[in-house]
Amino acid sequence: MAVSTNKGGVLKTSITTNLAGVLSGKGKVLIIDSDNQGNASLSFGLIPDEFEYTLYDVLVNGVSPKKAIVKAHDNIDILPSNDDMAFFEFDVLTQIDRYPHPFSLLRKMMDGIDSEYDYILVDTPPNIGLTQGNVLSYVDDVLIPFQPENYSMRSLIKILEAIESFKKDHNPKLQVLGIVATMVDLRTNLHTDILQECRKYCSEHHIKMFETVIPRSIRFASSIAYDGLPATLTDRDNPVIQSYFELEREICFE
Repeated sequence: MAVSTNKGGVLKTSITTNLAGVLSGKGKVLIIDSDNQGNASLSFGLIPDEFEYTLYDVLVNGVSPKKAIVKAHDNIDILPSNDDMAFFEFDVLTQIDRYPHPFSLLRKMMDGIDSEYDYILVDTPPNIGLTQGNVLSYVDDVLIPFQPENYSMRSLIKILEAIESFKKDHNPKLQVLGIVATMVDLRTNLHTDILQECRKYCSEHHIKMFETVIPRSIRFASSIAYDGLPATLTDRDNPVIQSYFELEREICFE
């Protein structure tokens, strides 16, 4: 499953890592971090610049994913990224003779690795480009975070269009798992109104929007800053953190 949208600052990494924390109690989890900021690794106290191999080496240089995957926590591994991924699109598209199928690199390199994990979650960059294309060509499902702010509906429609395009051209099995509202403050009329608009749009277009919402809270950042772990691994009894457990139950992972 990819956690994906073309908008930054909407808790993609928080959703990815905290869901990994929830799912690690049920099976073995792999996080693929495809964002050059490397925030998924930082969420577990790992330093992106210190990795010998990263996703970039896997996709561009053909390094086996097994050499790049690192242990992050009990039952959680990460295929990390760092600043090298910022050059991925340029390095591949300027050597198209070497990479004749540029959107299939991740799918090809992960062949055979999938069976070693019960869950694979992919954190994505906040744009629609070659990296995002590789992710959409590889995953089965996409969970789309939705922050109820001005212009959010426009971003949502754009990522839905991109997913539909990739489904037709590259990955027939690709599905939108659903939309989850993030950084929500229901005390504000703006958030309430935009959430109603989004739910109406999803209903009209037969897209699932989860009842669970992820509230705006400093608790998620505090857990990483002080504990070096996602909050679902450190403070699961906190009512705010319970939103991720509720989301996992609502998704109903198999």
